[in-house]
Formats: sequence, C-alpha cells, structure tokens
Amino acid sequence: MRRDEFPGPRRGRGPEADPREPDADPEAVARAICLRLLTMAPKTRAQLADALRKREVPEEAARAVLERFSEVGLIDDEAFSAAWVSSRHHGRGLARRALAQELRHRGVDEETVQDAVGRLDPEQEVETARMLVARRLAAIRGADPRARTRRLVGMLARKGYPPGLAFRVVREALETEGCDVDDLHEEID
Repeated sequence: MRRDEFPGPRRGRGPEADPREPDADPEAVARAICLRLLTMAPKTRAQLADALRKREVPEEAARAVLERFSEVGLIDDEAFSAAWVSSRHHGRGLARRALAQELRHRGVDEETVQDAVGRLDPEQEVETARMLVARRLAAIRGADPRARTRRLVGMLARKGYPPGLAFRVVREALETEGCDVDDLHEEID
C-alpha cells in the first residue's frame, strides 16, 4: 500500500474532522482544534472559543471542551496573563497600559487584566523606561535636542508609558548626557 493510500486521516489535517460532516463528533473536533492551537502557543479561553466558533463547532460542544480544558489546567487565563505581562515587559519593554490593551485584545476579562498588570513593579517599569531611552539615545546622538526629545518620548508613548513618566525619564537621560535641557523645560514641562 502506498503512503497516499493509507486509510488514516488526511495529511496535514490531523485528527480533526469537518464539524459540518454528519458523522463528526463535535466534542472530538473541538478537542482537536484546541489541542492543535495550544500546541503552537498559549491561548486564552476567548481565543480558543473564537477559533471554535470560526470552525462552526456547536456552542454546546465548544463550551463543554473549554470547561474541561479549564478544569485540567490546559486553559488558565490568569497564568497566561501573568506570563504575558512578564514576557512582554522584559522582552519588549512594554508598559502597563500597552500590556493591558494587549490582554484585553486577547479576550482576557478586566479583573484578570488588572491583576496581571498590577503585579508589575512601578520601579521596574521606570527602570525599563530608562533602559529603553539609554539604548535609543546612542542612535540619535547627533540630532537636535528637541528632535531627540520628541523621538524618545514618542518611542516610550508607543510602548504605553504615560507622558509624565516619559518626559521625566528623557529629561534625566539628556541631563546625564550633559545636554542643556534648560531651553527644553518649556517643551518637556
């Protein structure tokens, strides 16, 4: 028997069946979809529910599978959120506001979002902002101080840092570098 004649599941589709086929077990289809998605990367319950909805898995089967996966710990929005905040803050330097927005976008409920971003130490957030500014400062050393200020504050703003913190960190970095920031006070304050 040739490989393409093997009577098993079709290549690339794994154990999934089309949920619209009359003989497909909706819960088996839902389990297969969720397991495949969770194997690729951690997902929130809302992301998995959305994937099941797009694959037209019946609501009752989707709910049963999601409940079971939550019971056994395969879906845990709290753990996902805590890991997401830690990873994205340390890896990308994102601030609380940006992290909260990303979690909301992934369907995490507001209480879990607030708990996850609340664990981020405010002093660590300030230190991360300083590190980001120091790293970027070297690349724009020859530019006009006003332009450098705009670029640095803009970079921090895109990462979710509040304006007051962004301006303070940039001012400190420019002063440390020996830049005359007296004429920038009006712009920074």
